Amino acid sequence: MRKAARILLLIVLCGLLVVLSGGLALGMYYRNNFPVNTWINGVYCTGKTVEEVNAELAASTVLSDITVLDLSGRRWILDPESVGLTPDYSPALRAYLRENATFFWMRNLEQPVKSSLSQVQYGADAEKLAACFGELDFARQESERTDGCQVLYQEETGYYLKDGNKGRLNRDKALGYIADCLLRGNLEIDLREGGCYEDLEDSARDGSQRRLWQGLQDYFDCRLTYDMGTEQIPLTPDILSTFLKTDEKGEPVTDEGGRPVTDGERVAAWLEELAARYDTCDTVREFQSTRGDIVSVKYVTYGTRLDVKAEQEYLTKALEAERRETELHVPVYEKQGFVRGLDDIGDTYIEVDMTQQHMYYYAAGELVLDTDVVTGNTGRKMGTPEGINFVYNKQRNRVLRGADYATPVKYWMPVKGGVGIHDADWRREFGGEIYKRNGSHGCINTPPEIMAQLYELVEVGTPVVMFY
Repeated sequence: MRKAARILLLIVLCGLLVVLSGGLALGMYYRNNFPVNTWINGVYCTGKTVEEVNAELAASTVLSDITVLDLSGRRWILDPESVGLTPDYSPALRAYLRENATFFWMRNLEQPVKSSLSQVQYGADAEKLAACFGELDFARQESERTDGCQVLYQEETGYYLKDGNKGRLNRDKALGYIADCLLRGNLEIDLREGGCYEDLEDSARDGSQRRLWQGLQDYFDCRLTYDMGTEQIPLTPDILSTFLKTDEKGEPVTDEGGRPVTDGERVAAWLEELAARYDTCDTVREFQSTRGDIVSVKYVTYGTRLDVKAEQEYLTKALEAERRETELHVPVYEKQGFVRGLDDIGDTYIEVDMTQQHMYYYAAGELVLDTDVVTGNTGRKMGTPEGINFVYNKQRNRVLRGADYATPVKYWMPVKGGVGIHDADWRREFGGEIYKRNGSHGCINTPPEIMAQLYELVEVGTPVVMFY
């Protein structure tokens, strides 16, 4: 009986030894091979080595673009296939084995273990990466940059500093930093964070140009804006650049304090250009008539003219004052219209259509009054003169006198010398062709009840556009 028990015990012990030996053998096997029922990122891994699983994961990985940020923060794209980008899950897979292999594999017998690994590092072909990086616009432009600093001028923007010393890209550092970032699994790489930009040392000439540029920056900080009425013209660096006195090399001349010197003649030239844009005195303009067509009318008594000489004196002093506050400057005019701006007639005016013998009064763009009138007698060569004029006075109960007449009127608004708009209570009819045989001496005869309203509405200075 004891002998049978000993035999049974021996059998049990041998069985346990076999089981333990088998478990130990499997544990040792799973130190380098993935356990049973293991899935990682959709790849069946049981019995496979790290290298084998890594190869399958790499083959199934959809590669993303590599994004490189330059000194200005602009984003540039490197194509993953062009640089030979290869994903590597090996470190993460080895860590997985350390945590889940050896004797931990037995828990996989209960149910399949599906895991997801996001830790990945990348490698790239060094030659391909260097070639593709060199083709990026910012890297190519960097390779074409010349050392040194120089103040240059271009018509569109004015003076600028061409700085070849600041923020230079170190190509070797950039490539090394990109490779390090890929190795850490980072596909968005900011070169500024990698110390890939550096400054070169200035020469004496570079320092001189940099000081000149600082003086220009101070000069360009002038915050003066010309208020032309409906338009405003800020004195931007491109405009201010045209005011500067230059030497034979075209570089700005500076005073003892390093401040650029203003050239009064150049200031005057700019003001002449400004006047050419805004002056309307004695010019002809196109006018959209109420009857529908566009007529050409000359400015006669009305118009705008800048005082260039006074403005030259003001602006030269203003630039020398180094003002830093924002200021709107209304220029000095030799003659100023009712409205300032490119359209100095504006949307409040009187329109006298002498062909249709009709007068209109517009206020803020809205037609307020219109009426038939009688203008100068063309049959006696007293036709009302054409032109753009203005109401330069308003009088009540005035007697209009001429060589052969003295006519009292209740409302009188002169627009050009002795020609004006007034009531005519002696007339029973207006409009039509009366003006050809029984017109006025040149004035615009208006029905009394309309003239009373017009007189109250119209301000002195209001433009009067008169045409046939």
